[in-house]
Amino acid sequence: MVVLKKNANAPVWQLLGMSRVYLLGKYGQKKIREIQEREAAEYIAQARRQYHFESNQRTCNMTVLSMLPTLRDALMHQLNSESLTSLLKNRPANKLEIWEDLKIISFTRSIVAVYSTCMLVVLLRVQLNIIGGYIYLDNATLGKNGTTPLAPPEVQQQYLSSIQHLLGDGLTELITIVKQAVHKVFGSISLKQTLSLLELEQKLKDIREVVEHKDSDQIASYSPLCHYLMPDEENPLASQACGLTERDVATIKLLNETRDMLESPDFSTVLSTCLNRGFSRLLDNMAEFFRPSEKDLSQNSSVNSLSSVSLPLAKIIPIINGQIHSVCSETPSHFVQDLLMMEQVKDFAANVYEAFSTPQQLEK
Repeated sequence: MVVLKKNANAPVWQLLGMSRVYLLGKYGQKKIREIQEREAAEYIAQARRQYHFESNQRTCNMTVLSMLPTLRDALMHQLNSESLTSLLKNRPANKLEIWEDLKIISFTRSIVAVYSTCMLVVLLRVQLNIIGGYIYLDNATLGKNGTTPLAPPEVQQQYLSSIQHLLGDGLTELITIVKQAVHKVFGSISLKQTLSLLELEQKLKDIREVVEHKDSDQIASYSPLCHYLMPDEENPLASQACGLTERDVATIKLLNETRDMLESPDFSTVLSTCLNRGFSRLLDNMAEFFRPSEKDLSQNSSVNSLSSVSLPLAKIIPIINGQIHSVCSETPSHFVQDLLMMEQVKDFAANVYEAFSTPQQLEK
């Protein structure tokens, strides 16, 4: 303890002033320490949250890749072009009819593969970052004030199982819509008619226009594709005859929050951006088969490969038919890697995680 020496010549008010300055100095030092400690704690918490977020994104990527074989198998089962190609090898009498079926199924299969893979990437980004945010909050408040976990393991499992809609009924409905659009665009085109890559690109745009068309009464920001991601029913669990358990209530809350996120303008924008990239990559894969021959190049050095090379539709069909193996590849192909690494997807994921990992979420 510092002792203030009395100065016989110093007036009392001066001694009191010195004491006040000393106390203010000590108080100031204490406040500075408190601020420094608070800033250090906030920095550590932010670093911990950032580490958890990055770990969560790696989990997202691995989950997408692990689910692609299931998606591919479901598509190949419902759109079995292999059985048609086997029939054609036996030179059947209804060969032309089989070729027409193969035309529709082949285009439908690869187009649905692009749609469903993009949907899987963005939907899992939403789901795993919502649940990731809740897990972070649970860890941050573990054991404090007897708080109930926001996302216990059984709730996580029940919530994440909702992805089965996209792989089941949602996929079946999407196949139906895309098949109708393919039939509308390609149905009248002869197998002998030739198409350039630019013409093929326009046909894909025409199909997308039909599939992604919004009804006049639909909200502008609402993507019509959300219907295939989650069931329309507001509370699927609430329709059960038995009473709802605490776990069911927590899961319904997560599902409703997910539905709100899927109906947001940000989600619609990110999904649309992914689809644009996905269909662009599909055309890039197709472009390998539309390269001009050496003879074409020698005859015209300024030849434009995008428009100069045309292939009969019958030759394009097997090319488009095989694209599913590139699109739905569990080994990181250029197609999937493009989607996972897109900055728009990363930013969107960060915003979702931020929204659901802040303490304010506890007050909801």
